[in-house]
Amino acid sequence: MRYGLYYAPAEGSAFWQLGSAWLGRDAASGRAVAQPDVPGIAERTAAPRRYGLHATLKAPFALAEGVTEAAFLAAVEAWAAGQAPFVLPPLAVACLGDFVALRPTAACPALDAVAAACVRDLDRFRRPPTVAELARRNPDALDARERGYLDAWGYPYVLDAYRFHITLSDSIADATARDAFAEAAATWMAAADLSAEAVSEVCVFAETVAGEPFRIMRRFRFSG
Repeated sequence: MRYGLYYAPAEGSAFWQLGSAWLGRDAASGRAVAQPDVPGIAERTAAPRRYGLHATLKAPFALAEGVTEAAFLAAVEAWAAGQAPFVLPPLAVACLGDFVALRPTAACPALDAVAAACVRDLDRFRRPPTVAELARRNPDALDARERGYLDAWGYPYVLDAYRFHITLSDSIADATARDAFAEAAATWMAAADLSAEAVSEVCVFAETVAGEPFRIMRRFRFSG
């Protein structure tokens, strides 16, 4: 069983509903959702559909030996209680490498601080990855800094390498097709107000069986 610490829009919000429909699954209910009529959308959202609508704060991990789920969740709740809510800069659909994603349009020091604290403060609960798990991160394609973070934290894109993003596609190698998919995503998400999204909680997503879809297990409010 693996747990990820994520940001996710409020369930029931237009952001959540539109984003979940784009991916084709609601990670709160676990139900499939009808996707918009966009060519190739089912195939091009397969990976993010499994993970659910989210932005990673701490990448999925198994619990360290001897750690119980109850102890882990209690620690996340206590950690969240010490974090202050903040507002994201406006979000916009953009290409991140070969992927389409929602990205902040400006820097957000509060976000970077919370993400770094989440990685550091809760790392004692993380079981070190196996050799096979590390290999799936394609370490040979990482630069020296990212490889060091992978070895230290189990994920290469943390701390000053962190990039907040809500993934909306699988990898799309063809630039023309990727740009068209991004334009369709932007049109679909335009009905949601993404100008000042509040971050006031951390979500624990869980993968109960390897390869199965992630579901929201708990939300813990920031009250610092």
